[in-house]
Amino acid sequence: MRATGKLLSRGAIRRLTQWPPRFKEARVLVVGDLIVDEFVWGKVDRISPEAPVPVVRVTDKSLRWGGAANVANNLRAMGAKVSLAGVVGADEPGRWLFRDARRKGVKTEGIQLDPARPSTLKTRIIAHSQQVVRIDREHSEPLSRERGEKLRSFLRQQACSVDAIIVSDYGKGVVDELLMEEVRGIIRKRNIIACVDPKVSPFSMYRQVTAVTPNHREALKAAGLDAAGSASLEQVGQGLLKELQCEILLITRGEEGMSLFLDQGHLHIPTVAKQVYDVTGAGDTVISVFTLGLLAGASPKEAAMMANLAAGIVVGEVGTATVGQRRFMRVLEQAARLV
Repeated sequence: MRATGKLLSRGAIRRLTQWPPRFKEARVLVVGDLIVDEFVWGKVDRISPEAPVPVVRVTDKSLRWGGAANVANNLRAMGAKVSLAGVVGADEPGRWLFRDARRKGVKTEGIQLDPARPSTLKTRIIAHSQQVVRIDREHSEPLSRERGEKLRSFLRQQACSVDAIIVSDYGKGVVDELLMEEVRGIIRKRNIIACVDPKVSPFSMYRQVTAVTPNHREALKAAGLDAAGSASLEQVGQGLLKELQCEILLITRGEEGMSLFLDQGHLHIPTVAKQVYDVTGAGDTVISVFTLGLLAGASPKEAAMMANLAAGIVVGEVGTATVGQRRFMRVLEQAARLV
């Protein structure tokens, strides 16, 4: 893969500082699987006499936005104007997410409350900054015909009032071929930016958008591979870029950084994370900052560099996290001085 040492030069990072102040001009619609992340914080002092498992003494509980909602939260934290679309249950987690999004200035007209569909709730038990266990309560069947049409109708209505659409697919039933066809129709009519954080089945569903941002495992599975095997990452990336007919493919690779694929070639961006405590929601941060970078006028390379830096911040925190624009600017300035 092409060498990338000069990507993180002082001059390159300094040039990135011109883009975040423009994020406040962006109008972004996020559509996808809305998730509530519940964190139960505690301490472990002993092992249970009933079974060889730790006994967690609970000290605190908190709720955070997850899935597509976390994408919206990252955009909001960066100063963008955000509209959120998806489905939650008419239950306490769903109502909490709806109220909190509205309270924080995110437009919620696209959120449907479905009494027949419980909200997706992921409960993580955290002790001494380590996740002990995760409990998922969810309904991942496809949306009803009525709910799906209502969601697509909302996208059509909002198409003229947004600059970009982000599709956040967590495989909980909201994103399907009909929704993606609606997004492609909007792209054809308005030529706006549309970025997708995908799941694997079927990957062809995400074709003909601006950018797709799978992680390394998802990219390999989409290419029909369980591990890298004889196919190099370059072959996998270029193959997927051609198959999806998208402009940009950005493969996130955890501690190895990320790899950007364009028609003109590819490049690798090394990670900048100093410590990794929790990767929960890091992909949400990546697609949020990457999309905002493109909207601000940054090149795909510059947008990917900013996304990489932002992800390096959130993985240093425990739980679903976001990074605000002011903090992000400080990190950019500090990075420029250190290189």
